[in-house]
Amino acid sequence: MNEMANSVTSINSQATGDNVLVVNNMKKYFSTKDKDCFVKAIDDISFTVRRNEVVGLVGESGSGKSTTAYSIMGMHSITSGEVIFKGQDISMLAIKRPKSLKREIQIVFQDPGTSLNPQRKIGEIISMPLRVHNIVPRSQTEKRARELLDLVGLPQDCYYKSPRSLGGGEKQLVAIARALTTNPSLMILDEPTSALDVSIQAKIITTLMELREQFDMSYLFITHDMSLMRNIADRIAIMYLGRIMEMAPTADFFEKPQHPYTKMLVSSIPVVLQEEEDLKPVQVESQGEIPSPVNVPPGCRFNTRCPEKFESCLVDEPQMVKVFPDHYVSCHMHDPRT
Repeated sequence: MNEMANSVTSINSQATGDNVLVVNNMKKYFSTKDKDCFVKAIDDISFTVRRNEVVGLVGESGSGKSTTAYSIMGMHSITSGEVIFKGQDISMLAIKRPKSLKREIQIVFQDPGTSLNPQRKIGEIISMPLRVHNIVPRSQTEKRARELLDLVGLPQDCYYKSPRSLGGGEKQLVAIARALTTNPSLMILDEPTSALDVSIQAKIITTLMELREQFDMSYLFITHDMSLMRNIADRIAIMYLGRIMEMAPTADFFEKPQHPYTKMLVSSIPVVLQEEEDLKPVQVESQGEIPSPVNVPPGCRFNTRCPEKFESCLVDEPQMVKVFPDHYVSCHMHDPRT
């Protein structure tokens, strides 16, 4: 237990003023009909998001990425652990968060069609948080809403349109404009481009990166698109079955991945140029199927698919260890105790 605590301390050892978000040993278990079984959606994860940083949280479907986002937002109450925002422990504020905290942390969902009220005009959707949080005087609400439309690249005539009349990319830009209304310090992006055409994805990403610099925001960017993270993230954490397997600066993550799972995903990224192909690790073939989060295998949870497993992998859960500066991996091949 002390070894795990020391590992977390090392991961989260940056100066407090540099960290916007600190997640310590967070767990989120969901109960099932069988009272003795739980869905271990998040099973003890720790990471940080620093000021004006983009942290990519990647992994396959069902890895726990979105549950992590919703738990930080307070949409789920966590089972145990800590969520610290700007030095304040907000772990127990899931039920009723103060307006001041809601202003500071915003989320953009994957499908804007389900997060925008179809009965309201775009101007009303963007104006509502301005009024609720008293961001500007009421007399200036429309002016500010129109400014936000400009900031995300939407024409002014959108102000009077309904979400139904907009395309998917335009809806997502409205969702981003709405999130910007409160001048947040942290924006959580839950696969914001996965449901959009490639050309629209590029516009959304370009807009997000420009806004990050303009508003001095931090992003927790959740996605399964490894190629996207290569271009926009400062650091990347990869999740598998509720745990973080590896966390590293983006260049290290792609150029010298340490965990077999990371190698498997990085080696499978399609590339165009031979120079890119030469940088990829040797192809790692996965074996078996992803286990159920209700019945997590003993030892390393990746052991059912790992071609490099050995005896310890089947028995003991590996701890997160530091292998390079700011680079951590949870694998017995790198654990000095193994």
